[in-house]
Amino acid sequence: MSEQKTIYILAIESSCDDTSAAVLKNDKVLSNVVATQAIHKEYGGVVPELASRAHQQNIVPVVDQALAKANIDKKQLSAIAFTRGPGLMGSLLVGTSFAKSLSLGLQIPLIEVNHMKAHILAHFIKDENMKSPEFPFLALTISGGHTQIVRVNDYFDMKIIGQTLDDAVGEAFDKSAKILGLPYPGGPLIDKYAATGNALKFDFPIPKVKELDFSFSGLKTSILYFIQKRTKEDPNFIKNNLEDICASIQYTIIAILMQKLKKAVKLTGIKEIAIGGGVSANSGIRKALLEAQSKYGWKTYIPKFEYCTDNAAMIGIVGYHKYLNESFTAQDVTAKARYLIS
Repeated sequence: MSEQKTIYILAIESSCDDTSAAVLKNDKVLSNVVATQAIHKEYGGVVPELASRAHQQNIVPVVDQALAKANIDKKQLSAIAFTRGPGLMGSLLVGTSFAKSLSLGLQIPLIEVNHMKAHILAHFIKDENMKSPEFPFLALTISGGHTQIVRVNDYFDMKIIGQTLDDAVGEAFDKSAKILGLPYPGGPLIDKYAATGNALKFDFPIPKVKELDFSFSGLKTSILYFIQKRTKEDPNFIKNNLEDICASIQYTIIAILMQKLKKAVKLTGIKEIAIGGGVSANSGIRKALLEAQSKYGWKTYIPKFEYCTDNAAMIGIVGYHKYLNESFTAQDVTAKARYLIS
């Protein structure tokens, strides 16, 4: 199929608590609309049932807005791309059902997308402020539900070479924040307070895990016991040391990620490094990767903030490349809460 043809992809993302729709003209984003769900803050985490209900309310206006912002009529669309998984089943069902219905109504191809592959391929969105990595490259995908090192040989050939054995890095940030009494989502708040803290003030253990795999449950437990012990001695300990505690937690998490990434580079010989996923918005992680670039001779690729968190533009770029490859999806497709990169 010729790449010269103008292809318009409508992309839909509904894997967790953000409803998003985007329109791409080939590999360029014309619109990328995201509706967030504030209700989960009251519960200190995402409530799946409430998330799926909010998706049902948001999906039609979000798609309408994406088409309007792109100045595209739905009759101009070439295909509908959607997140099949991984994610919350109720949330995925809303996006999957909508995408299937719209594709059937417009009689245009349907394209399923793996959410984690989309975080990786977001680097190939055509944007004057972003450069794309060269194949093969290593992708560090870090989010609330995933922590993976992926060897990316091309758009459709990816292999996980390291992953978390328990908690994801985003969960480690959020649960540490909860221990400190910070509101949900706590990860960005740890990043904020860490900026003015002493990262070496408190020492937390770095878990010993085989090969390129990760583990964050032990770190989370050690932080809990540390805080319980110190607050018993001094009820104002958190209040008086918040910035230093956050800086020390963030320092330890970054050290774990960088230790494994350095090992992956050594084992594969690949020095093209790209990050993706919601946690890649963390300023400390971004700084560490840029420092590694000059220290170790890596080429580091960091996406724009809007393409780090869950968004439909990244679903659209995968949809575009799958369209070129004529990799379409049948109408009997179902959502998959667990959907591995393969």
